[in-house]
Amino acid sequence: MKLTVFVQNQAVATLDSPDSYKHVVTYYPQAQEEQFISLLMPVRTESYSYPELHPVFRMNLPEGFLLSILQEQLGPHVGASPLSLLSVVGRNAIGRVKVAPEGANPNSEPLPFEVKDILRGDNSEEAFVQLVRRFAASGVSGVVPKFLSPNVIGEHNKGTLATEKFIVKGTTSRLPGVALNEHFCMEVARRAGISTAMTEVSEDGQALVVHRFDYAEDGSRLGMEDLCSLLALRPEQKYESTWEKVANRIKDVVPVERQQQALASLGDLLLLTYALRNADCHTKNIALLYSGSHDVHLAPVYDMLTISVYEDYCKNPPGMPVHGRSTWSPGKALELYLQTHCVLKPAEIQTRIEKICEAMVDVSAQVIQASHTYSSFKDIGPRMLHAWNGGMNSLRLQRKWSLPTLDEKIQAAGYQDVPKPQAPRPKKVGRSPLLAERK
Repeated sequence: MKLTVFVQNQAVATLDSPDSYKHVVTYYPQAQEEQFISLLMPVRTESYSYPELHPVFRMNLPEGFLLSILQEQLGPHVGASPLSLLSVVGRNAIGRVKVAPEGANPNSEPLPFEVKDILRGDNSEEAFVQLVRRFAASGVSGVVPKFLSPNVIGEHNKGTLATEKFIVKGTTSRLPGVALNEHFCMEVARRAGISTAMTEVSEDGQALVVHRFDYAEDGSRLGMEDLCSLLALRPEQKYESTWEKVANRIKDVVPVERQQQALASLGDLLLLTYALRNADCHTKNIALLYSGSHDVHLAPVYDMLTISVYEDYCKNPPGMPVHGRSTWSPGKALELYLQTHCVLKPAEIQTRIEKICEAMVDVSAQVIQASHTYSSFKDIGPRMLHAWNGGMNSLRLQRKWSLPTLDEKIQAAGYQDVPKPQAPRPKKVGRSPLLAERK
């Protein structure tokens, strides 16, 4: 199978797998310098051969639940090979790159999608599954149903559906209130003055609508590559990196004149991760945007939540280590990283931390209100405030700093004695239920 690769709807290359193992990208002779497919694959006459599907194409492949839906709708052959799967969903990827079978139109019409139906409708887990089925069946249309984690409905957390203008995230019984959780975390980032994707939460609190951020002001698509792709990692290897490797790769691909801003933004993202206790920050949640090689910059915050309030994640350390430390009390390691890799001065670090903490205090009032309004958030909201308070305390990198806390808010709301989430006991493998209990 041979596919055509498009950049801004212009055919620029072919993607082929002659032996079903090695994958080859060959640019057309007429491809222009700025029509590169990836920051790691500049336009050239020599083909790009890779032992498997190139990282930039793996970035948007559906997995788990969505893949099973596509196979249900289009047949079991979908997903049998990366190219067959890409031939179905490649026209709908986030960013400026599209992939389609030879001779196919890269601009098929999207299904009609009304965001108000999400914001004011039924967003139960069952309803969201039906929504995914509707859009998964249109895999060759202008809508990409994309679940970011394997087996999301049964095993993990957030169902994520990308449409032409929005990314819609559902919720599950294993992560109650996750839409509100993420919305408030994104609101903290926004109030702290950090570039953040716009979010709206549905009236029933069960769905989050994220406005897509891969569009330029003139309506054209921006290129987008996450750090998982740029570090040549498979999606399942998204945690197998460090904040140092992320910073170094950003310096590799961002123009010198834009590096300081990109690295400072990376520092903001790292501080948010610790402040909000986001144990799920990995290389797929950090990305670069660009219209060309001259303006590569860090994407806005687009996936941030206090995941440590849920039983399955309450014992998890940060997703990636800083200076070899995977702990929520990083101490000098965090300060050293911000100074050496993000080129931030001590006064700048303090100012950024103060803004984040002040934003958390402001948003905490909304968290308390939502805890009273939504039954699914009744336990999660109080847990979030305790997690945030611990996160704020961990950012007191110098004893002389005076940072705000949530102590008074927690006490006034009567949340002093909130039970902590309990991690599930690991299942014992290989022990027969017929054996007597050990004494």
